[in-house]
Amino acid sequence: MLAGSAAVAAGALVGTSEAQARPRPEAKPKPTVVLVHGAFADASGWNDVAAKLIRDDYPVIAPANPLRGVDTDSAYLASILATLSGPIIVAAHSYGGIVVTNAATGNANVKALVYVAAFAPDKGESLLDLQTKFPGSRLNEAALDFRPYGEGLVDGYIKKEFFRDVFAGDVPKAATDLMHAGQRPADARTLGAPSGAPAWKTIPSYYLVAKHDQVLPAAAQRFMAQRAGSQIREVAASHVAMISQPIVAADLIKRAAR
Repeated sequence: MLAGSAAVAAGALVGTSEAQARPRPEAKPKPTVVLVHGAFADASGWNDVAAKLIRDDYPVIAPANPLRGVDTDSAYLASILATLSGPIIVAAHSYGGIVVTNAATGNANVKALVYVAAFAPDKGESLLDLQTKFPGSRLNEAALDFRPYGEGLVDGYIKKEFFRDVFAGDVPKAATDLMHAGQRPADARTLGAPSGAPAWKTIPSYYLVAKHDQVLPAAAQRFMAQRAGSQIREVAASHVAMISQPIVAADLIKRAAR
């Protein structure tokens, strides 16, 4: 009996040693997630989403979007993407969508696009075309302050009395007061600038529709998402869905990454 038990134990040890010696398949490195903010905002709008991704070991970069014009901003983002090796997931909010749509075109490392209440134009379309395609946007001239900053150049800011209701209605007022104070303006020329060849025609896309959006109507978001063949998720959120619903936004980005 003792000899038999010893033989069984020895066999078990050999099996264990062989299992330990057998090389385990290495986990694939996770893609870099690039988070692109839109107008009237900065990269801090992605903070809660970025924190969740970083906690799950995703490399994250949230670059500053210059907000100086569609061509300028797209070229700038394209130059940043060109410095990143390995697979990339690009997520965009609002105006950042038109920037990503142009900047990711032709970059083989970009494996998926994630639009969060964002513009996903086709070639030749402008922000104004899409924002006014369906009724419901409350971001109009009455809601904006225009401030010249050079010869023939004008920046647009959302007025304080409109900021929370129009831009971020489901975010606490104390937070939206700070967001208003630190908002980054958009060059008014961006509204009518035509988009180029869209990256979503060749890169898989995902779209988070903000159902209570007062800037970019949900109907416009659904139209763009369906046209792009995006995987669509809807959430009861204002225009800043990545701030008010960061778990949902992060989960969609992680789905794209998988």
